[in-house]
Amino acid sequence: MVPISVCMIAKNEEQNIDKCLAPLRDLGFELVIADTGSIDATKQLASHYTDHIYDFKWNNDFSAARNFSISKASNDWILVVDFDEYFQKGDIQNLLFCISSHKREIGTITRHNPCSLLSGQTSVMTEQVARFFNRRYNHYQGIIHEQVFPVDGSNPVYFPIDISFYHHGYEDENSLNQKAKRNLQLLLTALEGSPNDPYLLFQTGKCYQVLKDYDVACNYFDAGLSCDIDPALTYVQNMIESYGYCLLELQDYQTALGLSNVYELFASQADFVFLMGLIYMNNALFEQAIAEFQKAASMKTGRTEGINSYMPNYNIGVIYECTGHIKEAIRYYSRCGNYSPALDRLSSLKH
Repeated sequence: MVPISVCMIAKNEEQNIDKCLAPLRDLGFELVIADTGSIDATKQLASHYTDHIYDFKWNNDFSAARNFSISKASNDWILVVDFDEYFQKGDIQNLLFCISSHKREIGTITRHNPCSLLSGQTSVMTEQVARFFNRRYNHYQGIIHEQVFPVDGSNPVYFPIDISFYHHGYEDENSLNQKAKRNLQLLLTALEGSPNDPYLLFQTGKCYQVLKDYDVACNYFDAGLSCDIDPALTYVQNMIESYGYCLLELQDYQTALGLSNVYELFASQADFVFLMGLIYMNNALFEQAIAEFQKAASMKTGRTEGINSYMPNYNIGVIYECTGHIKEAIRYYSRCGNYSPALDRLSSLKH
């Protein structure tokens, strides 16, 4: 048995049990589940994989539920997983090495999230999420969108671990909307006590974005970005990009153009550079748009799949096609590989 406990909280997860738990059991982890009031077959199905299933009376506090599940583990080293996250790949030997070399730090897993960008364009975003730690030195804080912090109040120190999950829950729009509505009530309650917390403002804006209430989402993103924040933080990068996409959905292109004022703070990220290309494109500033898309395509990495390859090349093709430069359009569409919108345009232009 691997000396690591996977700790989870559950409510009505019967559709996810097998796909989530089977690979984790097969890897040799102890599985610990805190059930917060399931009325389906969650506990019955989960019992096929573990005997460590405990009831937790839900009190609108995710950290309390997380910490309860962690308290029931047999091991001090904890890996936290949600039921809609399916294991993809991982190096158990790397995890065992981290146990001995990162006593107090917090490990981040890789999570792949299906996402929508603009006008029905979809992709997969990759993010690092803090989930692996020693419970003697770290615990959860925050009633909603809970985060791991050192118990002694010091600043958290992170390190990557070689394990990745696919966030299946982001594929189901109905489920995503239900979670956004549930989380929104908890976030608004939390904001009553901490109205200037930029992370809470960001997460509230994301809920309204999921619910397609882009105007209200922009208000929360704007408030969060007005706080004293570190542009290097991942959630801050996500917030500026989410703000830009909401402005584009609202067709408020002039306000979106104002993001050029913070370009130097965020332009090291291909995702932001691509967004600026879209903003220039929608403001009919085609030369600037092409320059940003070309820059995005030249960058080595991006959090969103295709953001530094076929997506910017496709948009350059669209610009050239719309401005009558068909040969150039074909050239850029041809750089998009099997990206179906580009293949459709190539088929149309070549006939």
